[in-house]
Amino acid sequence: MKQIIIALLITNILAGCKTEKKEEKESQVVTDAIIANPILDGYYADPSIIQEDGKFYIYATKDPWGKDDLAFLESSDFKSWELKELNWPTKEACTSPTSNGSMVWAPSVVKAKNGNYYMYVSVGSEVWAGVAKSPEGPWKNAKDDNTPLITRDLFPEYHMIDAEAFIDDDGQAYLYWGSGLDWVNGHCFVVKLKEDMITFDGEIKDVTPENYFEAPVMIKRNGTYYLMYSDGKVIEDTYKVRYAIGDNPFGPFTEAETSPILSTASDSITYSPGHHTVFSKGGQDYILYHRHSANSPESTDLLRELCVDSLNFTKDGLLKKVKPSGIAPF
Repeated sequence: MKQIIIALLITNILAGCKTEKKEEKESQVVTDAIIANPILDGYYADPSIIQEDGKFYIYATKDPWGKDDLAFLESSDFKSWELKELNWPTKEACTSPTSNGSMVWAPSVVKAKNGNYYMYVSVGSEVWAGVAKSPEGPWKNAKDDNTPLITRDLFPEYHMIDAEAFIDDDGQAYLYWGSGLDWVNGHCFVVKLKEDMITFDGEIKDVTPENYFEAPVMIKRNGTYYLMYSDGKVIEDTYKVRYAIGDNPFGPFTEAETSPILSTASDSITYSPGHHTVFSKGGQDYILYHRHSANSPESTDLLRELCVDSLNFTKDGLLKKVKPSGIAPF
């Protein structure tokens, strides 16, 4: 009888261990089933992303309101990120007679058809262009005379920031930029770039869509051009992502019926989302953007964090509303 009792106790203990291991495994599966927002610790905004040799590289503004340099983050799985340093841009290296005191903001990094990487970044409320052989650099001013690509006084009634490069299917590059001043909606400008990625090929065109404030992003799907942008006041809950559609890089662009696609929701922790970029992986599109941190006051000490969600299209080629929920691991 004693042996039977001991055997039953051992069986129950083993069963309990198996149950704990099963629950632990199931918990791990649930944890690993999603890349949750924010995607990393720290306060960053205005992201740009590059994928190269199995790695993800994110370039972003350091909050609050920019620092002397950019945030540069590297990951092989989009879950564990390493903060690294870039040699350029810096506030000191990117200052001209027309610069103001604004810090280093809003990078856009692309790989051109010539194999080089180009960065367009706002420093001193001007757009500076950098070039490198690899995503981590070393970077340098793409202009031999070390001047800004777009000076603050080019169109003084608007803010000359938030430059975003777009490379079409044929390798032709375009540069979009422009923001508003004093929280009044701005204008969006675009110019075709020559192969050196810093020489304007033709005239600058004003392609401002309805409800445009800043942060243009161009994507192309099935021959349609989607000019995405941010609208509203970034320090309040009115900041959001909108988009307009055209049939060529110069428009005209008409705001789509499903715009805006990402806004503050009363039942969500996603507050003031915007200034995003778009990337693709495994045939799926994703939107990488910033939102307010729960620790952020509505003030000059604005603290933002990086988030990612799936970006999807309707059968009619319109963008669906983004549901902030994170994404499955890559």
